[in-house]
Amino acid sequence: MQNTDTTKYIIHSKISADGIIERPDIVGAIFGQTEGLLGSDLDLRDLQKTGRIGRIEVLVNAKGGKSKGTILVPSSLDKVETSILAASLETIDRVGPCSAKIEIINIEDVRATKRKQIIERAKFILTDMFDTNVPESQEIAEEVRQSVRVEEMQYFGKNKIPCGPAVFDSDAIVVVEGRADVLNLLRYGIKNTICVGGTNVPPEVAELTKRKETVTAFTDGDRGGELIIKELLQVANIDYIARAPDGKSVEDLVQKEIVRALRQKIPIEQVMDKYSLKDPDPVKVPALQRVPKPKERRPIEIPRVAAPTKLKKRPIKQREISSEAVEIKVPYGEVQEAIAPVMKLSPASKKFKSHADELMGTFGARFLDTGNNVIGETAVRNLVNNLKNYEGDVKSVVFDGVITQRILDIAENKGIENLVGAKIGSVTKRPASVKILTVKDL
Repeated sequence: MQNTDTTKYIIHSKISADGIIERPDIVGAIFGQTEGLLGSDLDLRDLQKTGRIGRIEVLVNAKGGKSKGTILVPSSLDKVETSILAASLETIDRVGPCSAKIEIINIEDVRATKRKQIIERAKFILTDMFDTNVPESQEIAEEVRQSVRVEEMQYFGKNKIPCGPAVFDSDAIVVVEGRADVLNLLRYGIKNTICVGGTNVPPEVAELTKRKETVTAFTDGDRGGELIIKELLQVANIDYIARAPDGKSVEDLVQKEIVRALRQKIPIEQVMDKYSLKDPDPVKVPALQRVPKPKERRPIEIPRVAAPTKLKKRPIKQREISSEAVEIKVPYGEVQEAIAPVMKLSPASKKFKSHADELMGTFGARFLDTGNNVIGETAVRNLVNNLKNYEGDVKSVVFDGVITQRILDIAENKGIENLVGAKIGSVTKRPASVKILTVKDL
């Protein structure tokens, strides 16, 4: 008789016989052929009477004149005695009139199985049943705070784009990928967020970015996030780029990671090359480019040329361009090269070389007055905002960065005459009142 309260191990074995056998034959063979084999201390009959061996379970099937089955022997003995008892079962070679073979396949530790059941049940009790209890005060506060933030989510435009409540009034907004990102930022108190819902940027979001003073794109640290940034730079007005750590999504970030990522945002001018933002493809630009009439025609002096006879130095006036636009049937890139020599030949460009050399590799910018004296300095990442808000009389700007369309527009509005940068980025409109120079031109 099996005592389930004291069972420690279960011996699992399989039996095969060359003939038809049944359960009583197998049980009889086990008791009969092991009797006296291991001495009186490990006699199966005595062990079963004292409850140290439980009821032997046998399951056997006969097919094709042969029998196969399994044998389960419960044991409350220790490991050594149980192992000896299991090994004795493999000595049985006949069951009834048939030759047979018994093989031990496993010894199950009942206590280990019970421990696993206890662990799994304890996990369920901890995660599910304790939820019905009254939470602590801190949990109550966090639950209320989170529910309020979720309720604060609003929707922008006719397409009901998820956004934070501060998007409508704030001068600075954060553009994220999806609704879950907006929820996660709301959870940590960032309310000026709006999502694009994938790589297809909604027209409402693109238009909204053009009305805001500062726009930051905050995307996941994967390939999809990079593609969204590239599209935003084509259809929207982006000032800064922030990325989640590599392989992570914005919706999975905790507060510390979000704050770090937003603090480490990069001005768009510094990542133009990384996201392959180049000048428009000449093939895609219309063949007819219009060059506006310059505001004034300035003489260009030709330097003296050594010759047998002295040449009288005289000013040569630039060929007059009519007030009507001139149609030039050349690609866009060649139009830029046709205009560039006029700026390269300007004597004033030489005055900026010393400033450009000193700023090289510093990612800095200098504001110059009429006499090319430094009246202000800033970092390239803050150039757009500082230049827009600067009250002094700036005539030239020299900086170690990429000349972008936005910087050009601000320079035109501020009456700046010269703009000197490391290279020219994606520029589709060149104001006639602003001279554009690069380090190569100096």
